[in-house]
Amino acid sequence: MKATIRWTGDVSFEGSADSGHKVIMDGPPDHGGKNKGPRPMELVLIGMGGCTAFDVVHILKKSRQQIADCVARIDAERAETDPKVFTRIHIHFIVTGKQLDPKRVENAINLSAEKYCSASIMLGRTAQITHDFEIVEVAAA
Repeated sequence: MKATIRWTGDVSFEGSADSGHKVIMDGPPDHGGKNKGPRPMELVLIGMGGCTAFDVVHILKKSRQQIADCVARIDAERAETDPKVFTRIHIHFIVTGKQLDPKRVENAINLSAEKYCSASIMLGRTAQITHDFEIVEVAAA
């Protein structure tokens, strides 16, 4: 896996990955930016959320759960001094579907956290990561 980050002026950067997709990162005006994109550490958090949500959906589909939606809401805290690593991350999953088994949802979340989500496991080296979930029932998935 490779990525390229190119400075585009002020405190703005364009990142591109092997997949060909690009993302703009920028800082707030009080740090010389124009607020044109997320901050790099926001992207780290978004990436972790995408990684774990992907796992949860995949595992639930494989276990034949009738899942219709999955939202991961993340709340994180960072250290006050440099390097300002994440110290606490909480992920609240909102899983929507028909007749979802709470034990299977919990199992999917645990498997992601403990075995499959490389981003969560990596961030877990500096941050205490916790999670919980709620299930929203729908008539048809």
